[in-house]
Amino acid sequence: MAELRLLPRRAQDFASADFWERFFRERGGRAFEWYGAWKSLRAPLERYLRPRDSILVVGCGNSELSEELYDEGYQDIINVDISELVVKQMQERSVHLRPKMTYMVMDVLQMDFPDGHFQVVLDKGTLDALLTDAEEMSLRRAERMFAEIGRVLRFGGRYLCVSLAQAHVLKAAVEHFYQQGWMVRIHQVSSNETDTSEGEFALPVFVYVMTKIKPVPGSTLCILELCTEEQHKPVRFSSTQHLIEAVEERQQYCLLRSQLRRNPSAGTICLDLCSKDTDTSQVRYTLHVVHNPTVKVSRDNQFAIFIIPQGRENEWLFGTEAGRKQLAASAGFWRLVTVVLHRDQQYEDMGTIQAELSEKVMELAPPGLPAQQQVPFLSVDGDIGMRTIQHRATSPCSGEYIIEDVKGDGAHYFRHLIFLSNRNVVQSEARLSSRTSHKGNKKHKKKKSASSSSQKEPIDVSANPSIDKTYLCCAHHRTMIAGLCLLKNPECLPETRIRVLVIGLGGGSLPLFIHDYFLQCCIDVVEIDPAMLEVATHWFGFSQDDRLKVHIADGLAYVASLGTKASSSYDVIMFDVDSKDPTLGMSCPPPAFVEKSFLQKARSLLKMEGIFILNLVCRDSLLRDAVLATLKEIFPFLYTCKIEEEVNEILFCQQQARHKLSPAEVQETAQILEKALRQPGWAWDSTYVLADVLETVRLV
Repeated sequence: MAELRLLPRRAQDFASADFWERFFRERGGRAFEWYGAWKSLRAPLERYLRPRDSILVVGCGNSELSEELYDEGYQDIINVDISELVVKQMQERSVHLRPKMTYMVMDVLQMDFPDGHFQVVLDKGTLDALLTDAEEMSLRRAERMFAEIGRVLRFGGRYLCVSLAQAHVLKAAVEHFYQQGWMVRIHQVSSNETDTSEGEFALPVFVYVMTKIKPVPGSTLCILELCTEEQHKPVRFSSTQHLIEAVEERQQYCLLRSQLRRNPSAGTICLDLCSKDTDTSQVRYTLHVVHNPTVKVSRDNQFAIFIIPQGRENEWLFGTEAGRKQLAASAGFWRLVTVVLHRDQQYEDMGTIQAELSEKVMELAPPGLPAQQQVPFLSVDGDIGMRTIQHRATSPCSGEYIIEDVKGDGAHYFRHLIFLSNRNVVQSEARLSSRTSHKGNKKHKKKKSASSSSQKEPIDVSANPSIDKTYLCCAHHRTMIAGLCLLKNPECLPETRIRVLVIGLGGGSLPLFIHDYFLQCCIDVVEIDPAMLEVATHWFGFSQDDRLKVHIADGLAYVASLGTKASSSYDVIMFDVDSKDPTLGMSCPPPAFVEKSFLQKARSLLKMEGIFILNLVCRDSLLRDAVLATLKEIFPFLYTCKIEEEVNEILFCQQQARHKLSPAEVQETAQILEKALRQPGWAWDSTYVLADVLETVRLV
């Protein structure tokens, strides 16, 4: 606790001479090491130091770094500090042992040295102490420090700054020296070596290496590089932002490791990894570290890595925290790292991924795991899956979106529509009923992995296969269809003339299924984005006819425009429309669609025994309860059906019904509807059992 009292009450005090006088007086003669001593910093620093260099150490404090450098043969060293007390202490300590060592009282913001006097300026923590925040006063102070360092350095000289690389410090340093035309390189200090007399930092330590380059007329060559702690060759970047993002990634990774060390059985932890060999801010891998506390830990089941096949990362088992915990339990490992493979990245096979990730994921291994322990890389049948982006475009309404084909579980292939503004959600999905190889698709030679079965050759789906219209991929679509059993005389529905209004087209699978199985129905679909009609038509097998019409309009305005002229005209109204604002806590539908005044307009369009079906995706429990309360005011009969393993909840609302049905009676009615739909000669997906879909239905 005595050490804690030495710390300032305000971060700004770090820039105060009075604070440092008091600090060193109370500290006494004991060295205070910011970010490690020579032993931990030697590897990166000695690459840029020569024994004959003239070295200026700014803000030396009572660190032993200068003394250790001197003893290593770097004897042309001048140390400056703002504290008279610490300069006196250090002079007395070195006067006999290191006669060539010089200590001076001097402010780094205004130094007395001539221009171009030093070959190296060494700074361990001084910039971090001066640049305490991103406020204008602190930034001006840092600019003065940078200007003085630039002035006293020779051309070809280096500013070596040891820093924690807090966001505002990193940005200020990198952007300043880059704009000055200096060579900018950042080294991460090995976490195995980092130590301080005051304990370990959770954040990694970095060394900025800023080299003063003589400007060449007409030349715009600027170098931005990062060396990671594994001492790989430097990775070069084309922009300061990419370099900063790469450093931030390293910090996040070290924080994750620190958290795992402090709490080995911590909850799910997530981390993004970019490629170390390319100048890009695109994520290559996303890691989730999950634990299975119920497993009895042995030598062979402590740790494993699970590669999620491409295109399947949005499935419940792989894309949710609960699913990943179940995966860890099923795999039988105490700690499991799941790995997501990102689109727009190329992956050759399991062996290549294993080679690329082994070094990183082993740093996430539980403490005590033997160094030579072989850690298994797992996947689904040793397969990394396949993903082919068939189409990419941008819509003014929906933003950038892609159409991609992926391999699912077993032999089936699927087509996805994904809005890149919410890339973790499959907006629409369809099963493909045929597949052929793409022309020109590169086939890679198989590589055998020691810890997994060999990678199979990917089979790409053709650009225009037929869509299996009998199969509803989306569980919420299956549930919405099953809820039609609540209509009058479900056994007659396939041949009954009914009118249906669907708000939200997507890939068109929901209205298309209704069209194909309810042979006398007439369907109006309202879609705000004209690009989605093109997507549904060209990529998902959707088509219009005299019973199925699409209206390009805002659903809110369309319902309001119908008014009294379409009063009591629809047997079914379905809302399946997503929100473009992910911050609302309700991603489906947009809040305006569940306001009381609008729901009353929708109710006026329903026949008295009609049904209103709403796909609700709401993570905010209070907001969900408010939506249900509003619906209950308008519709006396309200059934809710939670979809197992998904956030979706389907609400079935009626203003008049035969009588209130118990959950068991609803399921019996669903069986009647399914029997009517499964006529001889009609294709029907055998996995689609309406009664099972409504297993969680209940009356509110």
